[in-house]
Amino acid sequence: MQLGGAIPGAQFVDPAVLARIGNLDLVARSVVDGVINGLHKSPFFGTSVDFAEHRGYVPGDDIRRVDWRVYARTDKYFVKEFEADSNSNFTVLLDISASMAFGARLSKLDYAKTLGACLTYLVHRQRDRVGLVTFDSDVVDHVPPSAKHLDVVLHTLERATATRPGQLSGPLRKLAEHFGRRGVVVLISDLYDEPEAIFEALAPIRFRGSDVVVFHVMDPAELEFPYADPSAFEDLETGEQLPVVPESFRDKYQALVRAHIDALTARAAERGVDYRLLDTSKPLDFALYDYLSFRERTTRVR
Repeated sequence: MQLGGAIPGAQFVDPAVLARIGNLDLVARSVVDGVINGLHKSPFFGTSVDFAEHRGYVPGDDIRRVDWRVYARTDKYFVKEFEADSNSNFTVLLDISASMAFGARLSKLDYAKTLGACLTYLVHRQRDRVGLVTFDSDVVDHVPPSAKHLDVVLHTLERATATRPGQLSGPLRKLAEHFGRRGVVVLISDLYDEPEAIFEALAPIRFRGSDVVVFHVMDPAELEFPYADPSAFEDLETGEQLPVVPESFRDKYQALVRAHIDALTARAAERGVDYRLLDTSKPLDFALYDYLSFRERTTRVR
């Protein structure tokens, strides 16, 4: 299923506008409801393959899953459940290192927090157990996956701040032992680390049976380097300042960024990890479509 194009009925909202609402629960419900409505109207909306059981219809369910033969016998609406719909664990790993505070209109952290809230709410609607880990150079908060933890996850996301230096591979290796049960692990980060080190750290999580999705969050200025005037640029992690003449540095900078993204893409493919680059100026809906597309691909493979 390809979900990259326009989806009928979707509600694409500027993420900077969403961030100003200041209520992750409300934002998540709004975005996810828009996505679900769009998918219900989409000719690309697929279904899982192996029938498991029936359950009662609830508002918002896709009517194409209603078993009309059962309705004819019982005069009640029942929806077909499939093997891919069985409950599983879903955990967001959120990078809250100081570099995530960068952003002109919207910080990478605010975008990442909103994305994490939307994904969690979406998965909770699918009746999966949801959890969250925030980390910088070490684990900061850990909410284990549970069917009852949506509110705890949203509250933890709300109060997350990016203040301390970070380091990806250490916390990821430490967390691997917590993912013994098959599920989905979503890493949201600006990935300021060596690509090989990042995916080496994710390998034990994959080895233990979890599917891994990596959302690489970047501000447009980090991708384009649009600056014109000579300035001193500060490293948010170390505080070190470096004088730069943008005009003479731009081409080299963009080449370095592209090489980093290409390396991340290649390492992800080698390790069986789903990698997506996200520009914080783009609507969150696209990230949700990418995630749903990934989930359909992985459930068809099993």
